[in-house]
Amino acid sequence: MATPTAAYSVRLRVRLPNVPGALGRLSVALGEVGANIVGLHGFEAKGPVLDEDVVVNCSDAAHIETVRETLVALDGVEILDFGDRTFEMHEGGKIHVLATVPIVDRDDLSMAYTPGVARVCTAIATDPVRVHDLTIKKNTVAIVTDGSAVLGLGDIGPEASLPVMEGKALLFKSFADVDAFPVCIDTSGDETTEAKVDAIVDTVVRIAPVYGGINLEDIAAPACFEVEERLRERLDIPVFHDDQHGTAVVTLAALENALKIVGKHMEDLRVVISGAGAAGVAIAKILMAAGVQDIIGCDSRGAVHQGRDDLNAAKRTFAEITNPSGASGALTDVLPGADVFIGVSGPDLLTADDLRKMATDPIVFAMANPDPEIRPEEAEGLVAVMATGRSDYPNQINNVLAFPGIFRGALDAGATTVTEGMEVAAAEAIAAAVDPDELGPECIVPSVFDRRVVELVAAAVAGAAVTDGVTR
Repeated sequence: MATPTAAYSVRLRVRLPNVPGALGRLSVALGEVGANIVGLHGFEAKGPVLDEDVVVNCSDAAHIETVRETLVALDGVEILDFGDRTFEMHEGGKIHVLATVPIVDRDDLSMAYTPGVARVCTAIATDPVRVHDLTIKKNTVAIVTDGSAVLGLGDIGPEASLPVMEGKALLFKSFADVDAFPVCIDTSGDETTEAKVDAIVDTVVRIAPVYGGINLEDIAAPACFEVEERLRERLDIPVFHDDQHGTAVVTLAALENALKIVGKHMEDLRVVISGAGAAGVAIAKILMAAGVQDIIGCDSRGAVHQGRDDLNAAKRTFAEITNPSGASGALTDVLPGADVFIGVSGPDLLTADDLRKMATDPIVFAMANPDPEIRPEEAEGLVAVMATGRSDYPNQINNVLAFPGIFRGALDAGATTVTEGMEVAAAEAIAAAVDPDELGPECIVPSVFDRRVVELVAAAVAGAAVTDGVTR
């Protein structure tokens, strides 16, 4: 059974007999079905009965139902309340708008709104760049999706994607004080990929006057590549596809620190990437910018190379810049001898035997979520450094280490785009956030709750924007 996690956490209020051992029987019953009690939040004795508040972590949705059925069947236990804490957190949404100035009298109203606001509008009409200082545009990012590639859920549409985009907005505000808002675009009526791209691009261009940056999220490949490219051409504000570049930035940071542990260098590495979609392509590009010369990308049909006739435009470009030896075959055919494996694809693609065929002191980043290409338990003793995309294992490759600081720095610098130099600077800042005395096989990236990370990344990105000459 998978490890219990807060993602499947339930809140219970149960009524027990007020006798010795009653709470113990409850605890044993939950433990026998693999649930983990993580909180006892008070009790109330009412004569012969005892009401107890309990928080229990489960491993998946089916496990939650198993816990419920177990308690229903337990003699002497009455369930007074049973709530899914994740759903309760999302009730009514996770973000809202707050006023930044008080309106308490006529003077306030006359300045914030009519007639005083007309002077501010005129100032912007005369000098349009002042919109970045006199409106929310200075600190506002649009989180744009069509819901076509959401997490591990796939094409679930704009409405179903909204909780993820709200979560993204929550992270922007919590970590970097950036005001972000979901923009979920319905492209279901557009039958071709090109029509969907047109719909997203046209919509974003039309709403862009409100925002200081655009964060593209969960848009399926290959459409995501064209959307980003076209928006960068048409807009003078940063456009950043987090699934591509956020993942790539944190991956580079993790690899820089992992190499310090194994004593290898970027230019000497042989890297195999499983996944030739948005994240895989971006990872390959940023690793090449960092000096890696030998990268082989794989999709569901094996190694991506120029001899294949089934590649879309994005993968043809990928084939042109990677796989210098023209290797072919399945993932397990090209993995032997590799120094690094990076997985951004799907679960259970590798075995322990595959890892034994890699080079000495292999580095494995199995980042598929929620289930990695190989679990750390299976890789134990076979790799020098292991990372995943999960929070319940060491070394989580998490985009939240990158995107808040990248946008904070870009907005602060008045950047008009996000350059490769800004992304590499962000990666170096993330890597540097791990103190040398803490660096080790189970600590190659900082904690997502380390507040220094956003500050370091923002400063590095803003500096790189100035160096690259892309500030307003």
